[in-house]
Amino acid sequence: MNHETIWSRVASLRERMRTIGLDAFAMIVVERSNWEGAYYISGFRGSSSGIVITQSDAVLITDGRYATQSRSQSPFDVRLQGQRSLTGAIRAVLADTGSLRIGYESDRISVRKFEELRLENASVEWVDASDVLPLLRRKKDAEEIALIRKAADCARDAYRKVLSRVHEGMTELEFSAALEYEIRCCGAEGGWGDHGFIVASGSRSALPHGMATDKPLAKGDWVTVDYGARVEGYVSDITRNFAIGEPPSRVREIEDVLLRAHEAAAGAIRAGVSGREVDLVARKVIQDAGYGECFIHGLGHAIGLEVHESPRLSPISADILQEGDVVTVEPGIYIEGFGGMRIEDDYLVTASGAELLTEDFDRRLSVI
Repeated sequence: MNHETIWSRVASLRERMRTIGLDAFAMIVVERSNWEGAYYISGFRGSSSGIVITQSDAVLITDGRYATQSRSQSPFDVRLQGQRSLTGAIRAVLADTGSLRIGYESDRISVRKFEELRLENASVEWVDASDVLPLLRRKKDAEEIALIRKAADCARDAYRKVLSRVHEGMTELEFSAALEYEIRCCGAEGGWGDHGFIVASGSRSALPHGMATDKPLAKGDWVTVDYGARVEGYVSDITRNFAIGEPPSRVREIEDVLLRAHEAAAGAIRAGVSGREVDLVARKVIQDAGYGECFIHGLGHAIGLEVHESPRLSPISADILQEGDVVTVEPGIYIEGFGGMRIEDDYLVTASGAELLTEDFDRRLSVI
């Protein structure tokens, strides 16, 4: 990651810290949990680290395994924890800075780790600053958008390669594994890591999060594939559908409804519109077609370093879209005992509308 980008992000964080009256901002990465925030603000992608930022200091704490990697990836002052625990090393750095009002991320740290951080100094005030980094991460810069676009292109190309080899009897798991392989062959890091691909065929396609199983693909099956690639940390999120032979006419009817809902919602996206408003545009198309009760999730969400970020597009979303948001549009219809379908693409929110990032990728169901 470009060091100028990192320091620009640190400057934005420091400005926010001044606004809410923080002396320091502290974060922790344990067994890769919360690596996204650490990477965004420091450039470091190791599985264990602590970060302390004040108005004058930017310190990265890690262990000996990452001595070389941390210094090559991050411009921060790197300090090795040595024989201390990670939380103990973070406390020591905070004590050195003399910080008394410290921001932390309550939604990114376990109760046990937080209790370890709070030890020894009762005069320190810990302030929940969980929303600080997400707000900074929300607006994607040109470099981030380019990486998401590259991840989308890689995912598209990999899907097409696997689709050319699909055959009756291939299992959902085999399809998912082939897709992951081709994504890596395209130059991506892989898929989503902790999030497996959704590959759901036949009646299983009624499961919005139907993970791949050993079920063989059969003649007449249609298959929903929700997947993506990761490039330099940034992900794409796409859903496409294919069938082994021509599917039932009802599947084509559902597809037509979803295509209209998707296009209508994408046309409603622009800065200043609420996530709820965009969701309702798609939901009305689906309701008018008689499938309102079968659309059982929100329309979409933001993506970036994580597969699910804010803002959200849903009936209960209070988020207002801003320039620089990258969001998914993924209307779905699911009928228990029959099956379902979802169609998903990624969009950059602009002042005047939405820019499609998952380009040159036909949304219509492919027949094998």
